[in-house]
Order: sequence, then structure tokens, then C-alpha cells
Amino acid sequence: MLPWIHLNRAAIPGDVGELRLKQRGSEFSIMLGSTELMNSRLSGSEEALAALSCERIARRKNPSMLVGGLGMGFTLRAALNELPQDAHVVVAELVPAVVEWARGPLADLHDGTLDDPRVDIHLGDVGVLIRSKTAAYDAILLDVDNGPDGLTRASNDNLYSHDGLRAAKTALRPNGVLAVWSSAPDRAFTRRLREVGFATDEVSVRANRKNGGARHVLWMATRR
Repeated sequence: MLPWIHLNRAAIPGDVGELRLKQRGSEFSIMLGSTELMNSRLSGSEEALAALSCERIARRKNPSMLVGGLGMGFTLRAALNELPQDAHVVVAELVPAVVEWARGPLADLHDGTLDDPRVDIHLGDVGVLIRSKTAAYDAILLDVDNGPDGLTRASNDNLYSHDGLRAAKTALRPNGVLAVWSSAPDRAFTRRLREVGFATDEVSVRANRKNGGARHVLWMATRR
């Protein structure tokens, strides 16, 4: 078996942790300490997050989408495959090095999506961006951290709090969709979504595109 090769590391702004990018043959991994956050072989649930969101806003003209977290680009690429040419997608990424990796060692995975004219990259905290907007997006996709139970950055918890969810609701257009990725179920988060006023579906999907791997959870919440 090929050994893992360390390619790069990046500090997480405002936090004591750091991300590490590793490669083994054609496989890539992004790690936080001993925890693997992303692997290039496992993209099914991220692609499902985009596909289900695009399905729900399919009939809208000039749709506007916010993607929280660039990662390895699977969510963005899947969204662009579904969205019309008049769409606008903002990708908010906190760690500048993740964007650099997308244009460097992970360029084949991203497949030119960062140069798509529909895409703008926002370097910064997606929560701050959300709180600055009113009725700006048809869909907000959050693939940030490990889900509602923050792992990489304690302040990510604010995204998934009652106040964070209210801000997301304000940033959405009528009947807009808040889609959230998580590595595991979270009943308390489902309850918070409904308490804030979202109509919420919880979907279980496989990590692997071929219907294998761990089960991840997607919340598809509609602003009522």
C-alpha cells in the first residue's frame, strides 16, 4: 500500500487548530488532528446536498446560491452541473489555503469550477456573511465543520444556534432552502430548525456515490 504524503498545512483563522492536506496515489485527505474531515473517494453526500437543493429551486429565474465551505469542491461542482447559466453562486471559505489547494494539488478534483463565471469566492466566515444579508439567496448550503456539532471551530456552533438559523432565514428569499450537511443525526438541531419556523425534512445518504460508506445526514429546510 502506498504511504500517505504530507502536502501542506493551514491554520484555521481564529482558532488553535490546523488543517493538513495529504495524498496517497490519486487519493487526497484533509485532516484535523487525527480526524479526517474530507476524502476524495467519498463525495456522495456532498453531491446529494447540492442536487437536492437545486431540485427545490429548479424553477426560479436567476437563482442565487450561497455555499458555506469549499472543501474539495464536490458540492460546488454538483451544483454547477444542475444550475442554469443565469445562476450566481457565492462560495464562502474561511481558510484561504483551501482555495489555494483547489487551484494547486486539488485542481483536477475541482475541474475548473472556480473559474466558472457563475462563481464568486468569498474569503471569510460564512456566518458573518449570512448575517449581513436580507432576502439574498434562494438556497444556502452549509457544509461547514462536521455538522451542527462543531468540531473544527467552536464559533461554528453559532451557525446552528437559534440565532444563526434566524439569520439564515432572513438571508433567504421566500420559500428559500437551507440545506445542512452532517456526519451524524442531531435531534436537537432538527428541533431548532422547526422552532425557528423552517419546514424540515431529514434525509439519510451514503458517503460513497455507489451507495456505500458511512451514512450522513442532510437537513432540507424551507423558509415558510
